[in-house]
Amino acid sequence: MTGQRRVIARVLSEAADHPDVEELHARAAKLDPGISIATVYRTVRLFEEAGILSRHDFGDGRSRYEESREAHHDHLIDLKSGRVVEFQDPEIEELQRRIAARLGFRLVDHRLELFGVPLDPVNADGSEKDPAKTRGR
Repeated sequence: MTGQRRVIARVLSEAADHPDVEELHARAAKLDPGISIATVYRTVRLFEEAGILSRHDFGDGRSRYEESREAHHDHLIDLKSGRVVEFQDPEIEELQRRIAARLGFRLVDHRLELFGVPLDPVNADGSEKDPAKTRGR
C-alpha cells in the first residue's frame, strides 16, 4: 500500500459522514497536497473491490463511501439537509428475514435506505426547536 493510499484510508476511517470522492480528495489533500483526484478515484475503486469500502447512492447523484463494517446498519437520508443517519432495528431485520422466507429465500444480504424530511419541531440537524417559537403554526 502506497503512502497516498494510506492517507486516503486514514481519511475514510476518520470520516463520521459518508463523503463522496471530491470530499475525500479535499480531506486527503490537506494531509498530502500531492494526492490527485485520479488517485482517490483509483483507490476508492480498489478499496471497494477488496471489500474495505462500501459505496452508497443516496439519490443525490453522487456515490458516497464508508468503511465496510461487520455490524450491519441501515440509513435514513434527510432530503432537506442531505444528512445520513445510521440506525439498527431488530424488528426490521426480523421482518426482512420473514419476508424472504415467505417468498422462498434465505436472506444473505440486504440494504435499506429510507428517505425523509424532518418532522416539526425537530431541526434538520436533529436538535429540538424552541417550543415557544413553534406555537401557533
